[in-house]
Amino acid sequence: MNRRSPITLSATAAMIGAALLMLAPLARAAEAAATGHDFALKVEPGIAFPLSDPQSQLFGVGGGVTLKALWSLNQYLDVGPSATFVALPAEASEGDSGTAWAFGGGLQLKRPHTPPGNDTLHAMSPWVDADALYVRTGELDRAGFAVAAGLSFPIGASRAFWIGPFARYFQIVQPERAGFDNRDAKILTVGVSVEMGRGVAARAVCPDRDKDGACDDVDRCPDVAGPTDNYGCPPYKRLVVKPDKLELKEKVFFEWDQAVIQEVSYPLLDDVVQALKDNRSFRVQVEGHTSSEGTYDYNQALSEKRAEAVLDYLVAHGIGKERLVSKGFSSSVPVASNVTEAGREQNRRVEFIVHFIILNDGSK
Repeated sequence: MNRRSPITLSATAAMIGAALLMLAPLARAAEAAATGHDFALKVEPGIAFPLSDPQSQLFGVGGGVTLKALWSLNQYLDVGPSATFVALPAEASEGDSGTAWAFGGGLQLKRPHTPPGNDTLHAMSPWVDADALYVRTGELDRAGFAVAAGLSFPIGASRAFWIGPFARYFQIVQPERAGFDNRDAKILTVGVSVEMGRGVAARAVCPDRDKDGACDDVDRCPDVAGPTDNYGCPPYKRLVVKPDKLELKEKVFFEWDQAVIQEVSYPLLDDVVQALKDNRSFRVQVEGHTSSEGTYDYNQALSEKRAEAVLDYLVAHGIGKERLVSKGFSSSVPVASNVTEAGREQNRRVEFIVHFIILNDGSK
C-alpha cells in the first residue's frame, strides 16, 4: 500500500459515512428499478486490519468500504462490478497513512432471497463472492483479488433491504521492484453489508394465501404450503401436481377384465386422497381408458366402470362426491400404438387408464 498524508481512524469512519450518505439516492433509484429488473446495490463498510508485514508494522487498524452493483444470472448467482477503498492510519502520529483504491468485478453465490411468508431467521441468505481487481496505490498500478462471505437478513415487510455481517479478504499483488519489499499486502475487512433494491418487494406483493412464497398465480397448490421449487406443492411420493392434472407416477392395477382395483394400488390412490384433502379447491375428473382389444362398446363400459371404481375409492376415503366426476373413454384416446403388445400395455398404464384432471373451482 502507498504511504500518504496522515489520516486517523475517525477520519476514515467519516469517509465511510459520507460514502453511505451518497448511496442514499442511488438506493432509492435501485429500489425503483427493481420493479422491472433483478438489480441491486450493495455497500459494505467495515473495519480494516492489516494482516501481513510490512503493512502490519507501518499501519494500524483502519477502515474500508466496498460498493457493488449486482445483476442476477439466476436465483443463486449474481454478477457485477465493484469498487473498494481502504485507508489505514500510520502507527505513529507523524507518519503517513496507507490508502488503496480497487476496481473490478466478479461473481456472488447466495441462497435465494425469499419474499414475505418466511420469518426473518428462515429467510437468512448466506453468500460468498470473489472479485478480480485493478488496484491503485499512490502512483502504482497493481493487480489484486478479494473474496468474502457473509449473511443477509431481510429488513421490513417489503424485503427490499437485506443487512448482515460480512468478512472480506483483500490481497494486493506486489510487483517485483529492486530495493523494495515485494511481499503482497493482505487486508481483512469486517463489517456490515447492506443490499438495496433486489426486487423481492416487487415480487412479494402478489397474492399468496398459503404464505409459502409461491404467488397464487403460479402456485399449483394454493391452499397448502409447499416449497417454491415444487411449484408451492407438498412433495407427494406417487404423484405430481401439474397445472391441469394430477400426474400419477405409478400404474393403477385392476383385476383382469374387471373394474376391481388391486390392493397394490391402494397407496397410490391414498396419495391422491391426501392431495385432494390438502387442496380443497380442486375438482377432479377421473378418466378411464383401455386398449383397443375387444369391441368399442365393451371397452367403453369397462372404462366407465373402472373410473367409477376409482371415484368410489376416493369418496370412501373422505373426498366429497360433489368434487368428483368420472368418465370413460374406451380406446379413443391412446398414448401409443395398439398394433403391438408393448403399445397396448402402455395404453393400459396409469396415464391411460385413469387421469385426474383439475377442473376450474366450482365446475362440474
